[in-house]
Amino acid sequence: MKLILGMGITGLSVARFFSNNNEIFRIADSRKEPSLLKTFQKENLLHDCYFGDWNKSILEDIDEVIISPGIAQSETVVQWIREKKIKLISDIELFGRNSNAPIIGITGSNGKSTVTQLLGEMALASQLNAVICGNIGKPVLENINDNADLYIVELSSYQLDYTSHLDLFAGVITNISPDHLDRYDNYEAYIASKLSIYPYCKNVIINRNEPLLKSLKGDVGFSIEKNDLNCIFLARRSGDSYEVFHKDTLLVSSNDLLVVGKHNIENLLAALSLGYQFGLSIEVMINSAKRFKGLSHRLEFITSINQVDFYNDSKSTNAISTKTAINSLLEKYSHLVLILGGIAKKEDYSELFGLISDKVETVILIGDSTGVFSEQIASPVMKIARSMKEAVEISKSLAKDGAVVLSPACASFDMFDDFNDRGDAFKHHVIEGSQLPS
Repeated sequence: MKLILGMGITGLSVARFFSNNNEIFRIADSRKEPSLLKTFQKENLLHDCYFGDWNKSILEDIDEVIISPGIAQSETVVQWIREKKIKLISDIELFGRNSNAPIIGITGSNGKSTVTQLLGEMALASQLNAVICGNIGKPVLENINDNADLYIVELSSYQLDYTSHLDLFAGVITNISPDHLDRYDNYEAYIASKLSIYPYCKNVIINRNEPLLKSLKGDVGFSIEKNDLNCIFLARRSGDSYEVFHKDTLLVSSNDLLVVGKHNIENLLAALSLGYQFGLSIEVMINSAKRFKGLSHRLEFITSINQVDFYNDSKSTNAISTKTAINSLLEKYSHLVLILGGIAKKEDYSELFGLISDKVETVILIGDSTGVFSEQIASPVMKIARSMKEAVEISKSLAKDGAVVLSPACASFDMFDDFNDRGDAFKHHVIEGSQLPS
């Protein structure tokens, strides 16, 4: 019998899959009342279930465990499973067994969602029935489609940790930087988790700009500036922009893209390399890249009004993320209006404040952090807004060219439900009165 560990969205997708395929299973969760309990009950998925502190009895008569990625390897139940030598797999591995089309896997510390979405849009524009899934959206098992031509799957390190077999047509690690170190014994263990994708890949794609990857052998590489022999796609700095090449052929300038920043050039190179290996047309891929606005709330291009470009970066809820957004925009724009603020986190904002004071001409403050931030930022123009609507109205009145960006560097709960709600409010007020369809 199969055991599903965890009753989150992954566990729910596995239970649905087993139920639809007449597979007998048990399901268990360490919480006495999991948040999705009513959904499991409504869908009649609790024939054999267990709630509460882990107990060895849940492993009786079990030959395979499908575990939710949120359950750490250090938990006692995982140790019991390994002691009993019961096969332990992820929903990704189960998906791989049952998929009926090639799979491309994308992981990395940053940029994996953007590369997954961009490559998906390139494939869809190529008239393929491409399915974008994994860590980016619905669980993979809910995306199995008899008519799929290609699955493009974002993979987290947690999902890779519980995967031991997977057939990937191609795969890439966008980059590696310290992350989730509360989950791993050390940074080396996190690196090993990311690197585990490559043995599953028929075609290995390497980012030659990533120090931890540049020495690896791969089928195809990509880079900015570093012209490695197997770099089919590369980019070079040209003045204030980047030029993207296929071998020696110029494909596109960053000035022709809606997304901004060096990191998005790396994301484009990764998507191009993966798509090229799969046989997608370079022309179609570049046209898709020119239309790509980025992911919602992540330095997302909204529209241009009176020669001013508007960007929604509501997901930037910390200082580092907002620094990245500002530096990316300053590569393209001389004038910047920044909407900043919310509930400040317990982190060092000094570098961000220094950057803003030196480089950002106009700052509009919102939310609980207004008082503290206003005392530490020395931009030429500083305004305080009581609402997002007022912040957008002020930005429209002050910006004559360049860009306006919402990049709060703060949590949103003082004024909004979450960062999605905040970003949606920003987009609504930007579009409002601009004579563009909402």
